[in-house]
Amino acid sequence: MVALIFSLSVHESAHAWTSNYFGDDLARLQGRISLNPMAHVDPIGTLLFPAMAFFTGAPLIGWAKPTPVNPFRWRNKRVANFWVSIAGVICNFMIAIVAAIIMRVLAAAKLIVLVPARYGVAAIPTNESIIVEGGAKLLTVFLVLNVALGVFNLIPIPPLDGSKVLQSILPPSFEPGFEALERFGFILLILAMFTGVFGVIFAVIMPIAMRILFVGAYFQ
Repeated sequence: MVALIFSLSVHESAHAWTSNYFGDDLARLQGRISLNPMAHVDPIGTLLFPAMAFFTGAPLIGWAKPTPVNPFRWRNKRVANFWVSIAGVICNFMIAIVAAIIMRVLAAAKLIVLVPARYGVAAIPTNESIIVEGGAKLLTVFLVLNVALGVFNLIPIPPLDGSKVLQSILPPSFEPGFEALERFGFILLILAMFTGVFGVIFAVIMPIAMRILFVGAYFQ
């Protein structure tokens, strides 16, 4: 929960800061450029669903309150749409990179060992210190969670960030198609979830991302 709430707060705050940078102060005026979780918590997506996953062992699904933006106030709308949409994903990947660097430093100091895991890499403490054990678990969660959040949000299905990124790259003639697709976005997300599409994507992308982050690292 600590890793999830912090990561979602950074993600949404990045959207808000970037939108403000391009001339839209709506999110800033609502206090969304903040790492205070209370500014971003959604009772259902940030608290209820993760709690259900924790107590039942179901797959973790969570989200924060969407960051409000007013595209009509952006300077250079297509450029702003790209950077505002991808800002949260970039921050998730940055958190994952920082976690990977710390894990590699701790592994070099013999405080932890790195072992392959289902969706990436896990840090295992080499001693019985509660601090080292807690730090190893937290770093592992930060790493895997933020790579997963980044990958998930890049999927080009509305309302995920990837659809906005793709929309800003493709010619304006595609915009009516994206607007029509938005009406069925949640249905497509549910279908992708229950048909195993997301599982296939994560099974392919996550190992590749971990190999990049831990290139040259020694594994037990």
